[in-house]
Amino acid sequence: MPSPSTAPASAPASLATAIRTGVALLALAAFALSYDALRQMAAASHIHHLLTYAFPLVIDGFIAIGIGALLVLRTAPLRSRLYVAGLVGIATLTSIWANVLHAVRVNQQTRHTGLALDDITVGVISAIAPLALAGAVHFYLLVARQPEPHESARPTTEDVTAEGGSPAATQEPACGIDEVQDDPDQVAEPQKPPAERRGRLPSATLEQAVEIGRTAALGRGGRTSRRHIEKAIRDKGLAVGRERLDRAKDILQSELDQAAEPLGTS
Repeated sequence: MPSPSTAPASAPASLATAIRTGVALLALAAFALSYDALRQMAAASHIHHLLTYAFPLVIDGFIAIGIGALLVLRTAPLRSRLYVAGLVGIATLTSIWANVLHAVRVNQQTRHTGLALDDITVGVISAIAPLALAGAVHFYLLVARQPEPHESARPTTEDVTAEGGSPAATQEPACGIDEVQDDPDQVAEPQKPPAERRGRLPSATLEQAVEIGRTAALGRGGRTSRRHIEKAIRDKGLAVGRERLDRAKDILQSELDQAAEPLGTS
C-alpha cells in the first residue's frame, strides 16, 4: 500500500511535466507564426533568398536566449541586468514592429472579398505571436527551474506498522548509560589543545624569544639578525610571530648597544 506522504508528490511532478510540454508547444506555434512574417520582411528588404530563413532566427532566437540570460543573472549587478533587459526589449520590439508592419502592408495591398479588418486590428493580432513567444519561453524557464518534489526515503513508524512490521525492528539499538559507564575503554579522553591537534608549533613568548635570541649568531656588522633569531627559535620547536620577533630583535640590539657603550667611551 503506497504511503500517504508519497502520493501527493507524483501529482505536482506530472503537472509540471504537462505544463512544460504545453508551454513548449505554445512557443513552437508562436515561433512559426512570427517566423513566416519575419522571413517575408527579410525578403522584402532584398536579403538574399538563401539567408531570409536565418533572419527570424536572429531576432526571435535572441529573445529566447536573452530571457534565459536574465534568469541566470538574477543575482548579477543591476547594470548587467539592465543591459541584458534592454537588449531583450529591443529585440522584442523589433519583432513586434516587423510583424505589425508586415500585416498592415499586406492588409493594404489585398483586395478583401470576405471579412475585412482595419489596419489597427490587423497589427494588434500580428503582435500576439512575438509576445506569446517571449512569454512562453519565460514560463518554460520558470517552471524548469522549480525543484521537483522527492519521495521520502525513510518510512514513518505508521507505515511500518501498517505493513505488518515491528516498529522496534526499524530502530537502532541504543546503548545504555550503565554500559557506557562500566566500560573503561569508552571513557572520553581529554581534548588536546588546538595547536597539538592541528600539528602547529607552540608559540614562543617574548621572554622565550629574547632568551633564545641571545644564543643566536650575530649578523653583518656584529648586529642582531632577525633571520638568525627566528631560526634559533624554530630549532627549539617553537613558533614566533613577526611582530614579536621584531620586538625581541630590538631588545637584543639594545642590549648589544648598551654593552658596547663602555668600550666606546674608555
